[in-house]
Amino acid sequence: MKQEGNERSFFAFNSLRIQLLSRSLLILAVLLALIGLLQYVFMREVIYRNKASSMQSQILSISPDVWQHLGTSQEYGDLHLPRFLTPEENLAFIDLQGNYSVLSSGPDSGSTPQLDAQEYLDVMQRIIMRNPVDQEFSGQEDLDVRKKRPWPNYKIVGAGGSEQLLVLQPVFAKPGQALGVVQVSTFTAPLKELLVRQLLIFLLLSLIALLFGLLGFLPLLKRTLVPLSNMVDTAEQIDAGNLARRFPTRQGQLEIDHLAESFNGMLKRLEASFAAERETQEQMRRFIADASHELRTPLTSIHGFLEVLLRGAANQPEQLYKSLKSMHSESERLNKLVHALILLAKLDRTPRMELTEGALDNVLREMEPQLRILAGSRKLDLDIEPNMKCRFDTDKIKQVILNLFHNAVQHTDPEKGHIRISLLRTDNGVQLSVQDNGPGISALHLAHVFDRFYRSDSSRTRKYGGAGLGLAISKSIVTAHGGTISAVSGEEEGATFHVWLPA
Repeated sequence: MKQEGNERSFFAFNSLRIQLLSRSLLILAVLLALIGLLQYVFMREVIYRNKASSMQSQILSISPDVWQHLGTSQEYGDLHLPRFLTPEENLAFIDLQGNYSVLSSGPDSGSTPQLDAQEYLDVMQRIIMRNPVDQEFSGQEDLDVRKKRPWPNYKIVGAGGSEQLLVLQPVFAKPGQALGVVQVSTFTAPLKELLVRQLLIFLLLSLIALLFGLLGFLPLLKRTLVPLSNMVDTAEQIDAGNLARRFPTRQGQLEIDHLAESFNGMLKRLEASFAAERETQEQMRRFIADASHELRTPLTSIHGFLEVLLRGAANQPEQLYKSLKSMHSESERLNKLVHALILLAKLDRTPRMELTEGALDNVLREMEPQLRILAGSRKLDLDIEPNMKCRFDTDKIKQVILNLFHNAVQHTDPEKGHIRISLLRTDNGVQLSVQDNGPGISALHLAHVFDRFYRSDSSRTRKYGGAGLGLAISKSIVTAHGGTISAVSGEEEGATFHVWLPA
């Protein structure tokens, strides 16, 4: 079925193969027609000139004594000329006084054309000027002169309703002494028939050449377009679920190879785009599932305590106090989760940061008392270089510092924990680092620490009210500042989070 479709497309009028074939044959036909026209024009000139040269040779083959006797004789009937003329040729003689005399007129020659006397005199004058006076027409010299004679003086005239080729040849008694002009004429119809036959033969050969060109060009064109057909076959196999397929780029045709490379680049970008879209959809699916789970936990807890109170625990002061306290704790947790989700939605949609130039080291110094309270019994070291100026939103950067510090507090021992905060200038920017001596993060979890609702230690994070959104919020804030955030860790080696902001 596919092969039948290919055959139909091959012979479709709007197919590339048929268009290339028809246009190539059309160009070839135009070129052959032009060649035929030029051949006709040139051959016409050559045939007429050769015929005129032959007639000139016939005139020159007659001895000058014959023409001299003709010039002094009053009776042309007594003149005996050599019988070299064909039945369709006419012979006439024009003397120096312009007298026109027909010497020979065959039965098939028709009427003999006659020009103006001035034209005959002009011909004699031109020839006399080209012949030196001291030239002698005898022996070997006469043969050399004839070999070097000028082109015949001929023209095409109409006489008696038919076109004739007319040759004018001056004759001399001796060098410098002209006797007159001999005129030989013949019909051009036989010459034209020869030209037409030659033209018909050329047209026939041209048609045969076009036919052979058609038969030979079809398989050649089909073979030439094989790389394009391969691209079509490959394109038919590519869909949204099979973007890994690539076009062949080494098919021996430069243009097709460039096109294949362009398509491969497009497919690569589409594949990356679809992969990103699938990843986004997967992240959204996980986000919805995790958000539902996180919201359901405090709601389920609050709902359970309300059922306990409705069953009579409300009349017991101690049970009432515990239930209210638990519901208050869960509602705070729920409120923090909702605020975190709203903040993430804002950061994703249109992150509005009021960036102002300031000293980040001053911000850390201001937060030092608060950080030491959060650290509790843990050891806290600050390594802060002075005059660390950059552009930042103070409130948002404080939130990033608190999120990273709170993450370090959660994953370090309350008594043996050691947290180090450093602020250094590096890579044309400012780098803030938060390092702890906790259990570290395995390579499996390290790639997902900035994902939303991701927690490497779920039970421990829940214990402190965390929902796995702190690092995701920190990444969004840092990205909105034009900076980067990364994590370096290993199991039982602690973890270090680096935040880089441009200077």
